[in-house]
Amino acid sequence: MIPRQIGNHYERIGGAEKVRELTHRFYQLMDELPETHGIRKLHPESLQGSEDKLFKFLSGWMGGPQLFIQEHGEPMLRRRHLPFSIGDAERDQWMMCMKQALQDVVADEQLRNELIASFTKVADHMRNQAG
Repeated sequence: MIPRQIGNHYERIGGAEKVRELTHRFYQLMDELPETHGIRKLHPESLQGSEDKLFKFLSGWMGGPQLFIQEHGEPMLRRRHLPFSIGDAERDQWMMCMKQALQDVVADEQLRNELIASFTKVADHMRNQAG
């Protein structure tokens, strides 16, 4: 039997500091990895605004303070991403960055696996192009 984890993902990852570290590493990877050029070009030259929004979203999504909702309203992720062409390649590039960022930032393997499973569902949902 798998032991029940105490606390939500936000608490288990280490709160705001670790969520910010995760989002920073995610965008650092997106900016540096040549194989993620497809999604990098969908973002503005400066990634600071995107990083801040993802941090605020993830804070609430993981069970912490609802910073994104307080500032921007309901996330409506799919609607907010409709202006961007997102297919399998973009989803896979996004997940490549997130998996590596999780590997680099989150020591708890079980938590990493739980978050990867959750992120995979969200990334799949964001696709708005076939293939």
